Amino acid sequence: MRWVYLAPHLDDAVLSCGGLIYEQAKQGTPVAVWTLMSGYPWNRRLSGFAAEIHAEWGTGGAWRTVFIRRQEDRRAARLLGAQVQHFHFLDMIYRRSKKGEALYPEDVFVERHPADQGLPDQLATALHASLRLDDVIVCPLAIGGHLDHVLVREAAEKLHRPLWYYADVPYVLQHPQALIPATRGLVSILFPILQEGLRAWIAGVLAYASQISSLFGDNEKAQEAIRSYWALETGLRLWRPG
Repeated sequence: MRWVYLAPHLDDAVLSCGGLIYEQAKQGTPVAVWTLMSGYPWNRRLSGFAAEIHAEWGTGGAWRTVFIRRQEDRRAARLLGAQVQHFHFLDMIYRRSKKGEALYPEDVFVERHPADQGLPDQLATALHASLRLDDVIVCPLAIGGHLDHVLVREAAEKLHRPLWYYADVPYVLQHPQALIPATRGLVSILFPILQEGLRAWIAGVLAYASQISSLFGDNEKAQEAIRSYWALETGLRLWRPG
């Protein structure tokens, strides 16, 4: 039985569940991190919005950025003992209309563009083709409302299979009150994470070097954020339908 963590982007699963991934892998459970929006953009021209994000990351152009982020993801997964799979769908900052216009030129916390209406079905089809019958699927709650997180959750629910849900880091740290409506009707289980698992979790998060400044500010703040989140219950809580 394999645990499959679904990540919208190349960091989400490790940010949110890195300690649990490590504990499961250490116990001999096969664990995989699948990133849906990790494809190489066919149009290398960046929108102004994407260019601003890239400037903050310091990663250069679109192809180079995706390459760097995939490498970071592989490094983090190795530290935690997980396998990775990178799907070809594009991050929303790269998605364009058939006319070449950026679908999301200003923000990621927005309503979906009509061109993305069929994307959850496409994601679900790709997931179905790679999943095994006994896989345990863990997907984001989409706390914070990042559109790509919402789309991945919808895709997972279209599989009509039992699901676990994780709270999206860093958004749950910024909006902890959002957990209440997001988990209404769900039951939770606390999975213990030892100090060793916490250290591995932090190391996994720090492997995403290009993302630290935009997510946390610096390495020290990233470590403190994960440590404080873990210390709430010295573990990680996942949710599933009751």
